[in-house]
Amino acid sequence: MTSLTQPQDLTDQELENVLLDMEVSVGGENVGTITLEFWPSIAPQTVRNFLRYAAEGFYNGKTFHRVIPGFMIQGGCPQGTGTGSGPYGNIPGEFTNNPEHSHKRGVISMARSQDPNSASCQFFICHGAAEFLDGQYAAFGKMIEGDSALDKVASVATGGGGEGSRPLSDCLIQSMTLRSRI
Repeated sequence: MTSLTQPQDLTDQELENVLLDMEVSVGGENVGTITLEFWPSIAPQTVRNFLRYAAEGFYNGKTFHRVIPGFMIQGGCPQGTGTGSGPYGNIPGEFTNNPEHSHKRGVISMARSQDPNSASCQFFICHGAAEFLDGQYAAFGKMIEGDSALDKVASVATGGGGEGSRPLSDCLIQSMTLRSRI
């Protein structure tokens, strides 16, 4: 396999074997690891884009700036506000209505603006079922371990509601580490 430090150079088949370990903390306390696998067969550009940012350390120290229990936790914004984009610009939306890749608990998907082709670096992980997002947001993988860590981030008290559901305690992506399943 090509080096995991250059995930954009991996074939779709090689990407099927990439796992990502995301260490997360709440209020400065490590709450665990969320481990993700990816779906390059339905969203190859999205998977490569996300893994490129992860491999470069872009997400390390970024916040989950939006938390809605029972729905999702959103992070990856360089400004920590939900308004920022990454240095590589936008990617085209890779949407599916395939029930096998539906927005269910633990699915990772790209956040975007009203423009369907505006995803950049921000992502969200579904805390509950959100099938209403199918065909509109690019689901590109799922959590295979880390239920407790996901629940701990999702249970943080927030101020505001909806778009303004900002955690009152820092919820951080401490680090992301890529590894091979094989």
